Amino acid sequence: MTGFFVNMFFLYILQSSLDNSFYIGQTKDLENRLIQHNTHKYKNSTSTKYLQGSWNIVYKEEYSTRSDAVKREKQIKSWKSRKCIQKLIDGVLKNK
Repeated sequence: MTGFFVNMFFLYILQSSLDNSFYIGQTKDLENRLIQHNTHKYKNSTSTKYLQGSWNIVYKEEYSTRSDAVKREKQIKSWKSRKCIQKLIDGVLKNK
């Protein structure tokens, strides 16, 4: 018997408990990625390595394809505005 397994991808926003900075990324395994950020094992991010152990998930969106998650990640990063990111987290801005 085969089961139905859906691969989900996540757009996520982390916030540092040390300096309140944000990190925006996407992944297939959100729980493992948070562990990687907090233990300095996520090699693709120089942004989080200096604030090791301080990251918390403050926002996430689910997507059925990595392509869609990457598009959303790029969109949010293009805002270059802490205020807009905070509004998204607070629910003032609608996702997607």
